[in-house]
Amino acid sequence: MTNFWQQLKLDNKPFLTLAPLDGVTDFVFREMISETAKPDVLFTEFTNTEALFSKGYDRTIPRLKFSEKQHFIVAQVWGTDPKNFYAAAKLVKELGFDGIDINMGCPDRGVLRIGSGAAHIKNPTLAGEIISATKDGAGGLPVSVKTRIGVSAIVTESWAEFLLEQKLSALIIHGRTAKEQSKVPAHWDEIEKVVKLRDQIAPDTVVVGNGDITSYEEAVMAHTRYGVDGVMIGKGVFLNPWVFEKVSTEHITQEYLKLLLKHTKLYCDTYKENLKFDVMKKFFKVYVKSFRGADKLREQLMDTDNYEQVADLVKPYLSS
Repeated sequence: MTNFWQQLKLDNKPFLTLAPLDGVTDFVFREMISETAKPDVLFTEFTNTEALFSKGYDRTIPRLKFSEKQHFIVAQVWGTDPKNFYAAAKLVKELGFDGIDINMGCPDRGVLRIGSGAAHIKNPTLAGEIISATKDGAGGLPVSVKTRIGVSAIVTESWAEFLLEQKLSALIIHGRTAKEQSKVPAHWDEIEKVVKLRDQIAPDTVVVGNGDITSYEEAVMAHTRYGVDGVMIGKGVFLNPWVFEKVSTEHITQEYLKLLLKHTKLYCDTYKENLKFDVMKKFFKVYVKSFRGADKLREQLMDTDNYEQVADLVKPYLSS
């Protein structure tokens, strides 16, 4: 049966996805992206499987909130215990997600220390058990893995070959090692190696490339040159909230500022029971830039505590 990954491969060349960014791609941010220039696939923030089935449930389950407009929506999960991945996959299917993705690429030291994220690259036995358990729990829901090309050294071919043998629905490759984080240009030549291995080992697995893409035009170039079926964009969305537009359009300052107000209002309304306004402040730089007075306005916004204060500061710029 054709899953949504395979359908996207057939329908869109290439298709686009929003990367899972912890502390960024929450429900509110995905709602905003869905209303500006929606990619073909959205990912949640990565959700800890151990926390989902412990005292941390109430604090963790909001990460899996989504709306109908966010389809195709994939829940990304991470952890170390295959039993929890099985249970998480069952939950994700019950919640109505379109797919579940296993994080095997996070470079965070704390995550690596407990043997999760990119640490799975050095522990293929556990990685295989986790993938198998997730498939069993998913009940036919497409299972994908997002990973990197190594931990401290590049091991693209051996690691990708192992993953492709697991017959995943999709394999998402960030073209850097965990050690490199995002400090060097992505190695797209390594991503191309994964595409060629896919063609030999698992032709039905969809390959998505990730790293340094900041426009649809660049995504098309990556598809043409390296053969990826889709392209994932992460930090590029901080440079341009309309990064997923198929036809690039120049957006004026007022459009950015209106988005800021809309984002702030939705954030405050969504999290009013447990509002942590400082979290919202990381998005100010996305919207307030490249115009006279932007630095001053951004500095003033950092002292705000609610939507009303933000609106009071921003509205004079909408009429200027």
